[in-house]
Amino acid sequence: MQLGVCYYPEQWPRAMWADDARRMAELGITHVRIAEFAWSRLEPRAGEFVWEWLDEAIDTLANAGLKLVLGTPTASPPKWLIDAYPEVLPVRADGVRWNFGSRRHYDVSSEIYRRECVRIVTAMAARYGRHPSIVAWQTDNELGCHDTVPSYSDAAVARFHAWLQRHYETIDALNEAWGNVFWSMEYSSFDAIGLPNLTPTDANPIHLLDFRRFVSDEVTSFHREQIEVLRVHAPNADLLHNFMGFFTTFDHYRFAADSAIDVAAWDSYPIARTESIALPEEQKARFARTGHPDVSAFDHDRYRGIGAGRFWVMEQQAGPVNWASWNPVPASGMVRLWAYEAFAHGAELVSYFRWRQCPYAQEQMHSGLNLPNNELSPGGVEVQRVAREIAGSVALSTLAAPAGAATALVFDYETQWMFEIQRHGKGFDYQTLVFDYYEALREIGLDVDIVSSHADFSGYRLVVVPSLAVIDHALVKQIARSDAQWVFGPRSGSKTGAFAIPGDLPPGALQRVLPIQVLEVETLRPMLAPALIIEGVQGSALHWREHVRANGETRVVARFDDAWPAVLTLGNVRYVAGWLSHELHRKVLQTAARDADLETQLLADGLRIRQRGGLTFAFNFGAQAVEAPAPRDAVFVIGGPSLERGDVCIWKEA
Repeated sequence: MQLGVCYYPEQWPRAMWADDARRMAELGITHVRIAEFAWSRLEPRAGEFVWEWLDEAIDTLANAGLKLVLGTPTASPPKWLIDAYPEVLPVRADGVRWNFGSRRHYDVSSEIYRRECVRIVTAMAARYGRHPSIVAWQTDNELGCHDTVPSYSDAAVARFHAWLQRHYETIDALNEAWGNVFWSMEYSSFDAIGLPNLTPTDANPIHLLDFRRFVSDEVTSFHREQIEVLRVHAPNADLLHNFMGFFTTFDHYRFAADSAIDVAAWDSYPIARTESIALPEEQKARFARTGHPDVSAFDHDRYRGIGAGRFWVMEQQAGPVNWASWNPVPASGMVRLWAYEAFAHGAELVSYFRWRQCPYAQEQMHSGLNLPNNELSPGGVEVQRVAREIAGSVALSTLAAPAGAATALVFDYETQWMFEIQRHGKGFDYQTLVFDYYEALREIGLDVDIVSSHADFSGYRLVVVPSLAVIDHALVKQIARSDAQWVFGPRSGSKTGAFAIPGDLPPGALQRVLPIQVLEVETLRPMLAPALIIEGVQGSALHWREHVRANGETRVVARFDDAWPAVLTLGNVRYVAGWLSHELHRKVLQTAARDADLETQLLADGLRIRQRGGLTFAFNFGAQAVEAPAPRDAVFVIGGPSLERGDVCIWKEA
């Protein structure tokens, strides 16, 4: 449970550095991230490196006892590089090339840019790779941000051709897999294939999907090139990248595995993320100053899984930010709450963005731990309190890593891509469906591991799959020998890996353990809401509903008001044949948890709990005071059972 901060010494006079370092240490900061946007200062002209200022900044911070995370500066190529190689700028789907003057202005497929990145990273790593105070390296910054991935450049076309040839080997195999006989789309060679943009109507969905797969692999290989350099020159440091919340442009599981990162870091902005995702307006208004109770927890749990148990928050919101549609000031106590929330979910480090609010350039409206006049901001004061509380508590300062949860929630990136390509109805968004299930699990007090569909499920008692486009035989084998309760949502098994409908109808291979068939599907306008009741809870289908036939011994345990099955089950497997209203999702999960012998409790509105290392953490995101569900003999480490908005309490059982 350590605290960090993002610092940009190049943006401040050198006379301030020593005082900044001293004040960081006094505040309780242990880690400082630097240099991820400093390429123009490190190499002001091609081949002319200026290290002296960074040497001094590193020594100044290290002399104050601070540990450093050094960023590779490849998210912002300098102007001289763009002038020399304008073709490294990315190209939008409409064919327009992005301009210099911001950040992330590079094409991940550019061989020239990849060469330049390896060159600057090698130079940095050779100089600083074995510095004793540099404990971690961050590659680039927020890969794919600002819709700069994918790029529709000539470089991307050439590398896509090579990717397709590796995957299909022959053009005949590609034409067969893609179904190119449809609409006379057959190709005579790989070089004849273009990118799936600027078509009069829908491009072939498998063409789009393979391009998404290619782009994901491009991001991974770009990152891996830097990792390979750092492994040589910085063998003792943790290597990481800072991912983003609710971001699905590339497959983070494959990224982490193929590049062998040590830590999955991510950037947590709860209020801004609440504003920007597809939540009901009522929820956005209710949690405008706290962030939705599950919006950061969702990615804490996701990145803990991606990092194989190790995750950091590399950027934590410390006050109002600058990039959402609306940017309210957090409610009192929330900056402190978000720190404990991250730690409760297993974070090793919570690092704040940024040390001091910058009074100029694009992010001047983005707060930090200090105001521009160098006075601690309100968020900085809350961070100071967190540092003192952790330092003063043996239970917190020695807290063990969290144990695995009993409940797994499956999240799949390819399913997101498939359903984006074929939403079939404007209201259907896979990640939003997954989040609705996750929210329901948290409302009934369950800890959750978010995992890949290829995970080992043998240790779980409840496995929730809100949807999974492709169900393979390996997963079905796990289900067949599992004692866990399994819940599948709509569109599961609805596609093959080649983006086609299974020949034996959806849910495809899942029929081996749950013999049902989906005959038709429909997307629902708001006025179309087939009603149903599950164990006394009334609700309806939203966005999506399926007409399902039950075969064999499959039981129908709930029906819509027009008699079509809504929930079907056989043994330990359930199938939900629609996107149901939230209360119905919660009831389905409560029933499944009961059958899995998991203890649940419906928490007060806005209240969430999480267990770690023998401690229970409780957080109040709601507007009203609530009582934490602590036993009478609980020993409180932080706070007490009564929680106002923004309050935290932590207890252990006597």
